[in-house]
Amino acid sequence: MKKVIFLSLVAAAFTLMTVECKAENHAGSSDKAAVNSSVIHLTDASFKKLVFNYESGNEWKYEGTLPAIIDFYADWCAPCRQLSPLVEELAREYSGKIIVYKVDTVKEDILARNLGITGLPTLLFIPAKGKPQVAMGALPKESLVQAINDVLMVK
Repeated sequence: MKKVIFLSLVAAAFTLMTVECKAENHAGSSDKAAVNSSVIHLTDASFKKLVFNYESGNEWKYEGTLPAIIDFYADWCAPCRQLSPLVEELAREYSGKIIVYKVDTVKEDILARNLGITGLPTLLFIPAKGKPQVAMGALPKESLVQAINDVLMVK
């Protein structure tokens, strides 16, 4: 009986340590971009560093070197869930030519508000040089490819 209690306590302690380690790792990476299958998830801090520091008061200047797409989404949004696999597919297909970012507007509501994101899904197409262009709604893949080729000038 003592062995069973001891083993249960050890298992519980191990589970607790695993949960704490995962929480620490997640909290420690909250200011960094988290990479997930060719798509980079942005926080407010990583957006300011990798894309544009909107607090600088300066005119738009993209910080990256490759053209980018930012998918502003929310888990509760059905059109966002419909668009998400297409965005991930495009990230793989255009790997090395464009960067694909995602912003969870629920977790990053300050960023979304500061950028004026009012509808979901919203896609921001950012050429390496020049002004970004916005598209809203769950667009078909053909429209996304055309926007990549026309706006981002990726062939």
